[in-house]
Amino acid sequence: MERDEYLEAITRESAALADAAERAGVATRVPSCPEWTVADLVAHVGEVQQWARVTVEERASERISRRTLPPAPSGADLLPWFRSQAPALVRLLAATEEATPVWSWTDDHTARFWCRRQANEAAVHRWDAERAAGEAEPIETRLAADGVDEALGMLAFRTRDHVVGSGETVHLHCTDVPAGVGGEWLVTLEPDGPQIERRHEKGDVAARGTASELDLFVWGRVAGSTFEVFGDAALLDRFQTAARS
Repeated sequence: MERDEYLEAITRESAALADAAERAGVATRVPSCPEWTVADLVAHVGEVQQWARVTVEERASERISRRTLPPAPSGADLLPWFRSQAPALVRLLAATEEATPVWSWTDDHTARFWCRRQANEAAVHRWDAERAAGEAEPIETRLAADGVDEALGMLAFRTRDHVVGSGETVHLHCTDVPAGVGGEWLVTLEPDGPQIERRHEKGDVAARGTASELDLFVWGRVAGSTFEVFGDAALLDRFQTAARS
């Protein structure tokens, strides 16, 4: 995806998240994040957007602790504050060259990383907020497929010691992405971490579903039973549990 697509997604998904939060009420529990209320969810996303903005703005070469930044306000000030975070982030990212060196926890140390990360972060949490409000709309197909690709690519940096195995393979297949466009992945669980390939290949287990469903699956929002599954369903569940650790 292009940078402008990511920035449009940050704007769209953040606004939809705020709208859903208003409908749900900030005291409502979030079914997909049961330890959180809607207020917790809104504060989290706003604080992450603030953190991303400061990280890029300062051209940080090391991780900035979110604890050093102003916390989200409470009460009636929370949603107006949240609604100001995405526009500020998008303005900064739009004015920053994509290749600008900036810290990240992956091997992509550029401002572009933050465009992609914040678009996908906002999309998944928008879905969380809409679940709390009643019914959630799927994540847009192109963004969702990118979200799967991003999440799988980050496994080696987020949970490398957990997503391991003895060569077992997991094939994920987006049924609403045309063949050859980038909607299939083969994950091989090696002793030293997962190996990710973007290709069609028979795995020990295969899960077929929409890009939105697969994106939500890799982020622990929907179960493996959501999909058309071929092969070792227990392996699919084990992969999801390990990826969330």
